[in-house]
Parts: sequence; structure tokens; C-alpha cells
Amino acid sequence: MSLRELLGPNVAFVFPGQGSQAVGMGRELYERSPAARATIDEADTVLGANLSALAFEGPVEDLNDTFNAQPAILAVSIAALRALEERAGENGKPVTPIVTAGHSLGQFTALVAAGSLPFADTLSLVRERGRLMAEVGTARPGGMAAVLGLDETALTGICDEASAEGIINVANANCPGQIVISGEVRALERAMDLAKAAGAKRVARLPVSIASHSPLMEDVSRKLKLLTDSLPIQDPAFPIVGNVSARPIATADEIRAELKHHVERPVNWSGSVESMVALGADTFVELGPGTVLAGLIKRIDRSVRIVGMAELGL
Repeated sequence: MSLRELLGPNVAFVFPGQGSQAVGMGRELYERSPAARATIDEADTVLGANLSALAFEGPVEDLNDTFNAQPAILAVSIAALRALEERAGENGKPVTPIVTAGHSLGQFTALVAAGSLPFADTLSLVRERGRLMAEVGTARPGGMAAVLGLDETALTGICDEASAEGIINVANANCPGQIVISGEVRALERAMDLAKAAGAKRVARLPVSIASHSPLMEDVSRKLKLLTDSLPIQDPAFPIVGNVSARPIATADEIRAELKHHVERPVNWSGSVESMVALGADTFVELGPGTVLAGLIKRIDRSVRIVGMAELGL
């Protein structure tokens, strides 16, 4: 059976974001697929760094550095995509998704997958994105926390109350019952206490010192816009669902508008998956390290099928 027959006609490709990295990621792809090997080698050349060795062997502390994690995840995710295309092309039946999306950093991977951004330019862009985010994290320390068991309305109210201590907001609506909040440390700690008091099943501080998808990232947004303005963004070959809008994006102008505030505004992943389903997607293929998105998608819509790299033999 060809991959196209296995997956069916209504496929969505989804790409993970930061936090999915792990030492060893991409090694098997590199060894099995010439297309994946060429992609990862290209990433090393473009960045002038042995990113592949870091992904394959660590150390984990260096891989987890946002400066390295972001381009490494992008490279491994595009390597997985090209390995899939290579496998599908062996029997002359390519697999083309009807829609694509990525979680946070994964949005940039989706743009490469849809032909809107060149891979090499995007590698350099996300490395700079990681550097700028880390720089802001040093100048204005913040944090993030996952809250389980409270809905977005309740957490928005909690963040409003905690904002007396500083900047704090809902950052990621990952799936029903799992929301991430982000902001300045004192405000974050206050919001965590309020969430526990409100009956959250679990409140866990994430191991990061940056407040992604919060107003603390406004300066990063301004600097990234100068970079994205100079990039040759093309209309996507198929729709991309935006993190911020959770709506399909079909033109280069819409992509620029989405990216303008991407790093400072919340990720609506629940809404993104719902939009992909509304467009007809019934099979989701997660391409990249880990299986984080598969778990989230199952909790958003149990009717869809989720296919991972292992099932595809990648």
C-alpha cells in the first residue's frame, strides 16, 4: 500500500514547537533517508555549526538552549517531511496535505512545508528568534506554567487578577483542560496560586526562563518583523492555519500579518485543530521530534486519526 493510500485524501501535516527536542532526535532519519540526511547536512552548512551532532549526541543542556533548540527542531521536522516525500515518491504517488499548521515555532516549519519560505532563510530566522528570545529572558526574566483542569475563561480571569503583580496572560490554549500561562515571575507565581485555589488539577512551572507568547516579547516581535519583511514570502501551496488567528492563511500578505505579532500573542492550538477539521482534515500526520501534538489533538477531537513517524516507517 502506498503512503497516499494509507493516509487517504484528507491529510493535515502538523509540526511541533520548542519543548519537543530530545537528544538523539533525527538520528534514525539521518541514517535511513538520503533526503533527510541532505536536509540535516544543509542545516549544518547554512548555520555554520554542527547542529546535527548536538541533536544526535547532546549535551542536553546545550540542545535545550533556545538558540539551538529552535533551528534543530525545524531541521529535524523538515527532514521528516522530506523523508516522507521521498518514500511517497518511490511509487509515484506523492502525499499533499489539504492544510498544515505548527505549534509556535512549528508555524515556521509549516511555512517551509507549504513553500512560503525557503528552508535556509527560515533556519537563520528561527536561530535569531531563539537568540532574541533568550536575550529578552535575561533582561526581563519571566516564566511559563501549565495549568490542567481549568478552562480558558477561568484562567483569563485569574491572569487579570494576578496582573496586579505584573504582566501575565494565557499563552497557549493547547487542548481542553490544558492551558499554559506566561509572564513576569511574581505575576506568574500569583496566578499559579490562584489557579490551585480555583481547583486546578495540576499547576506545573515549565523549565524555561522566558515568557513566550506574552507582551514581554514585544521587542522581539519588532526585531523579527524587520527580518521577515526582507524575506521572499510566497503564497502557500495549500492553506496554513495561523497560531494567532486559528484561521486558514492563503496569501503572503496574510502570512506577514500573522508573523507580525506571532511571538508575543497566544497560540490557539485548540482552535487551529478545529479549523483544520472544518476544512475537511480527518487524518493528522505529526512530523518532527516527539509526539506532543498527537496527545493534544486526541483531546481536541477524538474522531480524527493521528499518524506518527513510527507508523510511517520514518
